Amino acid sequence: MPTQLTVHRQSRNLEIAFDDGTQFRIPFELMRVYSPSAEVRGHGPGQETLQTGKRDVIIDALEAVGNYAVQPTFSDGHDTGIFTWEYLYFLGKEQDRLWRDYLARLDASELDRDTPMPQAAASGNSCSHGGPHGH
Repeated sequence: MPTQLTVHRQSRNLEIAFDDGTQFRIPFELMRVYSPSAEVRGHGPGQETLQTGKRDVIIDALEAVGNYAVQPTFSDGHDTGIFTWEYLYFLGKEQDRLWRDYLARLDASELDRDTPMPQAAASGNSCSHGGPHGH
């Protein structure tokens, strides 16, 4: 369980301390590109949407979800990711590896961190549209 949670808008980090004494500073950009939402993750392996242009994203609001998670609203309008304490711990602990993975995926796609998101993806590929995927 977290004992402290601080949003540092200027440095764009979420500072989180856990009851085991572990502390992390998790960059907002990392949280945004690894958001646990369906919009980012898709509905299964290989359906992830590579997030770009998130270097300057900030957290505008942070809502508690019960006693187990928080739901941030990012400055780009993304607000559907629910970050459990376990997931935030994972992001903090594994952030070096996650950054390397993210940069490698960008490189493989011939994109960089500052490439704007394609408009179709940015305008919400909603999961409730009931389209051809039979949701």
